[in-house]
Amino acid sequence: MRDRIARRITLIAILLAFTIAMGTAGFVWIERYPVFDAFYMTLITISTVGYGEVHPLSQAGRYFNSFLILFGVSVMFFSVGAITQIVIELELQDPFGKRRSKRMIDQLEKHVIICGFGRVGRSVAHELQSAGAPFVVIDRNEERVERAMAAGIIAFAADATRDEALRAAGVSRAIGLVSALATDADNLFVILSAKSLNPKLNVVTRAAEEEAEEKLRRAGADTVFAPYTITGHRLAQSILRPHVSRFLDFTTQTMGLDVAIEQIQVSAGTEFASKTLREMQLRRELGIIVLAIRKPGGQMIFNPPADMEMSPGDFLIAMGEVPNLQRLERLLLGEER
Repeated sequence: MRDRIARRITLIAILLAFTIAMGTAGFVWIERYPVFDAFYMTLITISTVGYGEVHPLSQAGRYFNSFLILFGVSVMFFSVGAITQIVIELELQDPFGKRRSKRMIDQLEKHVIICGFGRVGRSVAHELQSAGAPFVVIDRNEERVERAMAAGIIAFAADATRDEALRAAGVSRAIGLVSALATDADNLFVILSAKSLNPKLNVVTRAAEEEAEEKLRRAGADTVFAPYTITGHRLAQSILRPHVSRFLDFTTQTMGLDVAIEQIQVSAGTEFASKTLREMQLRRELGIIVLAIRKPGGQMIFNPPADMEMSPGDFLIAMGEVPNLQRLERLLLGEER
């Protein structure tokens, strides 16, 4: 919006300067006015103040003045209209946009807060948007916020390291927060603030420096990603175990197939809460493979045996086609029989 307003102001200035210069030059050339008198005559003509002629005009001068009135007054009307529009955009539209965003944020429940809309933040937002998960973006850069809103994302400009910004994003109602700010120090501030406002919040962040990784965890981050370490590991795996690397890409990225890995919780009160994997027949009925089970205490059981019994609160790490995973989720929540 700032670039658009700057272009409008530049255009107004050029038109006004051209009109005044043309009028001044015309009166000097046609009527032999002194430069200041020519400038003054041009000014009172295009501003329509109604003063009389500075000096009597000849027939040619009146022709020129008639043209200047038509052209100059049109330029003045255009300029006044453009300036009015700029004022409206600055004084009215922006607050209305902020109020609309605030209403939308106030309606969010169990959402994710993304702090920072740089390259990492944009990637996170894209994944959440594709998954249909509710989220809101905070960034202190207004141009980034405008870019996010243009993409249909709820966003507002603020300093995410401040408590009031997190409160405005509904941190008390959120289930997760992604801190993707430029520096480890900023991410550390966000984590400390977020955890103090909502201790149950699942906080994920990145560490630019290796020594910051442990500090971010001590501050309350549930998961810390070190981009350079992860990238180095994946590069090495692509050389040493290329087929394993391609399988991981297949399971974590969109490869043109409707296949995904999902975590699905077993709810209490459903008929599956006390059944074994063999009794559930997930592979035969839904074509779903259970890769692992995470117990409520945090224990992760990989390749669980068929006779393992499900318990309320267990998370199934399952792979299959998206519609079948969605149906399994409804079954385990007791929404479908």
